[in-house]
Amino acid sequence: MKIAMIGSGYVGLVSGACFADFGHQVVCVDKDDSKIDSLNQNIMPIYEPGLANLVQRNVEGGRLSFSNDLSTSVNDCDAVFIAVGTPSRRGDGHADLSYVYAASEEIADAIIKPTVVVTKSTVPVGTGDEVELILSKKLEKSQFAVVSNPEFLREGAAIGDFKRPDRIVIGTEDDWAKDVMSEIYRPLFLNESPILFTGRRTAELTKYAANAFLATKITFINEIADLCEKVGADVQEVSRGIGLDNRIGAKFLHAGPGYGGSCFPKDTLALLKTAQDNESPVRIVEAVVQVNDQRKRAMGRKVIQALGGEARGKKVALLGLTFKPNTDDMRDAPSIAIAQTLLDAGAEVSAYDPEGMKIAAEIMPDVDMAKTSLDATKDADAVVIVTEWDVFRALDLNEMSSTMAGNILVDLRNIYNSVDVAKTGLSYSSIGRS
Repeated sequence: MKIAMIGSGYVGLVSGACFADFGHQVVCVDKDDSKIDSLNQNIMPIYEPGLANLVQRNVEGGRLSFSNDLSTSVNDCDAVFIAVGTPSRRGDGHADLSYVYAASEEIADAIIKPTVVVTKSTVPVGTGDEVELILSKKLEKSQFAVVSNPEFLREGAAIGDFKRPDRIVIGTEDDWAKDVMSEIYRPLFLNESPILFTGRRTAELTKYAANAFLATKITFINEIADLCEKVGADVQEVSRGIGLDNRIGAKFLHAGPGYGGSCFPKDTLALLKTAQDNESPVRIVEAVVQVNDQRKRAMGRKVIQALGGEARGKKVALLGLTFKPNTDDMRDAPSIAIAQTLLDAGAEVSAYDPEGMKIAAEIMPDVDMAKTSLDATKDADAVVIVTEWDVFRALDLNEMSSTMAGNILVDLRNIYNSVDVAKTGLSYSSIGRS
């Protein structure tokens, strides 16, 4: 089938490349000329393991192309996916839908045959209704159908998630649109990936509910970790003890400095706004957002406490800046609040991250970006593991400690064993463990 993907960011590029790998003819469209030029040179705008090879293979196979011309790209497509950004709107936290609606206006002007228009972007309940209204002003109802098809991709594992999904949620009551979407996802259906057809509004809410629930699990175990430190329990063993219960599950029960990234922060805020607008508050999610925001700066204070309560004039090295490993995404990363807390306390902060340095340097201009982890930790009074990149799981702690000014290691991801660290002479602090 012929597919146009409007938006060549994280969701659009990964989805478009994977659809092309299924054998569909895909064009990814973006208004950013420099991004399109880079993609045509196989230069990826994001870091995602395996993406560059996937894109190159399908471009060379003639199944994937890139364009800045929406009109000519969508006019003969069977389906057009809207995968533009929906960032939190400044001031009220609601999802900014201006890009979605602008794309819808252009699509309405461009399509010349019956076309399924699919919202792939994460959008509040009722957005599909507005997209349908925009299209209906210029098109007959027989010329289009509007479908909600939310994505459930984890940064750092997006290609695997797309090709081996837990489920595919498709929101439509239109039989013709169901047939088109079934054909698009046929390769996954043959692999027995469950396809859930629902109403459009149900599909829209499903995405927000899923992310809010996962954010709740993360925040829950983080608060349990704090309690573990007070009572002398081990949060990792608590996590395993509850995670073995099939009703709970082990995923997203790893204590840390709080969630960040492109999805959980903005999606929980958007859900809160939708709930408030409909006079149906979601108090649990309200608490999750509040606790997570407070936790990030609390992790900075935890480092200061490890320094004896005084950070002024001391050097702190942060290892890992992105919100999670295997991505260069710095959006709402805990490292930002941690670094600012330390800087506010008078500390000198250095940092190293395998992929996020360029973006981090723009966000954190007062942090010294080092070329290697050893450069970052040299002469440091304390080293803080913020993001659990694999490269930080096998640090030469003896070598690192020999070049440090102090001997403090704060492990905010619990990737080391306290007994092993003690052998190196380092003073070790972790999350939710004595």
